Amino acid sequence: MLPAERPQPGKTGNRDFITLNRQVVKCERCPRLIAHSRQVAVTKRRAYLDWNYWGKPVPSFGDISARLLILGLAPGAHGANRTGRMFTGDRSGDFLYKSLYTAGFASHPESRNAQDGLQLYDAWITAAAHCAPPDNKPTPQELRNCRPFFERELELLTNVQVVVALGKIAFDTYLSVLKNRGGIERFSDFRFGHGVLYDGLRPALIGSYHPSQQNTSTGKLTQSMLDEVFAHAARLIRSGRAPAAPPR
Repeated sequence: MLPAERPQPGKTGNRDFITLNRQVVKCERCPRLIAHSRQVAVTKRRAYLDWNYWGKPVPSFGDISARLLILGLAPGAHGANRTGRMFTGDRSGDFLYKSLYTAGFASHPESRNAQDGLQLYDAWITAAAHCAPPDNKPTPQELRNCRPFFERELELLTNVQVVVALGKIAFDTYLSVLKNRGGIERFSDFRFGHGVLYDGLRPALIGSYHPSQQNTSTGKLTQSMLDEVFAHAARLIRSGRAPAAPPR
């Protein structure tokens, strides 16, 4: 069973999502990324020598009825590429899941491995690229290769009201899909910035700095800054008919 196939409360058995995630894991469209993910899984990091690394494209994760869609950049080499679940097992995940827990979108404030019981409420996490890239830099062609998976997710996630794009690459990836679909006319109408909201779009779009170690260690992105992004997303969602998550 893939990490993202583990049941969420009341959300089991959706074959479309399971099929899509299996296609992601089997994908070999980007030989450079596949080779890098596998090589990292062999060489490992000293702290994780006893781990059996995932070492494959990482599937998406979350609640298939989500009204919040989170789009990241790509799996971390020793994070999701090790654990097999998005934003799991590294500092980026530490920041992200703490904010999601605070806003009511996650059952736990941390995510260490794919068997830790963490569940997402009303949220779905995906990435512009599903393989760990060297230096965290997928090429434009590699991003294009991976985009059909994201486009399919947008078709399946019919309840999404808010998209949070973590970083400019994710932000631009989402806008490129909208432009190709005729949802926007010009990229120049949308400038990336932390906390910027485009509520004229449906779903609404919020930009955020990516919780990369570089951003968080330098203070460019703090925990409170990321907390506010997801608090804002929750307020937008909760302005509708139902709460963003069941009470804990």
